[in-house]
Amino acid sequence: MNKMLMSAAMALAMMTGAAQAETIRVGMSGGYFPFTFTEGGVLQGFEVDVLNAVGEKTGDEIEFVTMGFSGLIGALGANRIDTVANQITITPERQAQFNFSQPYVFDGAQVVTRKGNDEVTGPESLKGKTVAVNLGSNYEQLLRELPYASEIDIKTYESNIEQDTALGRVDAFVMDRVSSIQSIKESGLPLQLAGTPFSEIQNALPFRKDEAGTALRDKVDGALTELAADGTLTKISQKWFGTDITKPAAPAAAK
Repeated sequence: MNKMLMSAAMALAMMTGAAQAETIRVGMSGGYFPFTFTEGGVLQGFEVDVLNAVGEKTGDEIEFVTMGFSGLIGALGANRIDTVANQITITPERQAQFNFSQPYVFDGAQVVTRKGNDEVTGPESLKGKTVAVNLGSNYEQLLRELPYASEIDIKTYESNIEQDTALGRVDAFVMDRVSSIQSIKESGLPLQLAGTPFSEIQNALPFRKDEAGTALRDKVDGALTELAADGTLTKISQKWFGTDITKPAAPAAAK
């Protein structure tokens, strides 16, 4: 009798566990190498590996939904996806609309220009220049917060941001430093970094501010904590970047 009761209890526990599993719809552009991109018809990248690892921790199915970057936040708000894994930077405006997980990428905004264009040496030299940013990213806002922002001609792009900079159609573009380095390497275009990052950014996963969204955020956040503690995030970062971008940069030593 006891064995029968134990078997029934185990079966019930398995059924309950299965019922609690869900599908997490993750939005991404699929065009932001090396974070999310398609090669040979296969979606891959840092974000794909991180979210698949999250699913393994939570026991949930991860469903990737690709669309233009500028439509991702709107799709999240409209409940067409559950979160966005596309290097979404935490900003006060986004925090007012969404609940964020803990940051899992620490980076900086970087100016990139055509190789040999030594007029641009960083953000302070963008006055009088035409500067491209990805449509829907927060880099436009970062540029507009510069004290000389009124002197910068900011253009938003859905694609070809690197190519147009290399061809001289714009003077520079701004994105995160990690992606900038990888983009220059992957594209083979004559581009160069201009100066050092001018703003620290922290990227995380946004969730809707309703009961279901908050519960999902808490579950995913717990998985990210485990993945950081067991070294999985570091391994994924090393795989794609050869360095660990999942931890804050160590402060510079005092001189």
